[in-house]
Amino acid sequence: MKKKITTLLLFITAIFNLTVYAKSETDNELKTKFIELDNIIFEESFNNCHLEALNPIISEDFEFYHDVAGVQHRDSFLKSVKQNICSNMNNKPIRKLVPNTMELFSLKKDGVLYGMIQRGIHEFYIKEKGKPLYKTGIAKFTHLWILEDDKWKLKRVLSFDHQSASD
Repeated sequence: MKKKITTLLLFITAIFNLTVYAKSETDNELKTKFIELDNIIFEESFNNCHLEALNPIISEDFEFYHDVAGVQHRDSFLKSVKQNICSNMNNKPIRKLVPNTMELFSLKKDGVLYGMIQRGIHEFYIKEKGKPLYKTGIAKFTHLWILEDDKWKLKRVLSFDHQSASD
């Protein structure tokens, strides 16, 4: 009897360890995916002005809420990035994610993943020709990502608590 209980406990422990490993593997894959998506929005589009990278990941009913600039929808957001972020490469805004501030929260319905909340803190800099990069501000952000046709789409953005670098 003691041998059966020991065997059963070892089996349960093994199953539990596999479940925990599988969950962390899935979490790692999601984290990697959202680091990639963050990179598309900010490194590719915002910092390097490869604006065509935004189209496939911005939802058609996208909404952007900014505590200084107000509300924008998909078309006005894309136009604003082009005109305000990427129009003057001699005085170029740059965004950097503050290390270890990105958090991810899964959204599920009946155990099935349908969305993700991403939040973090980012800093903003200006890159001027012939000058070192200098910090201009910091802000918090929250992104709502939704799976649409098995593709992650950015649906809602909250950009808030903007503060100047001197605050």
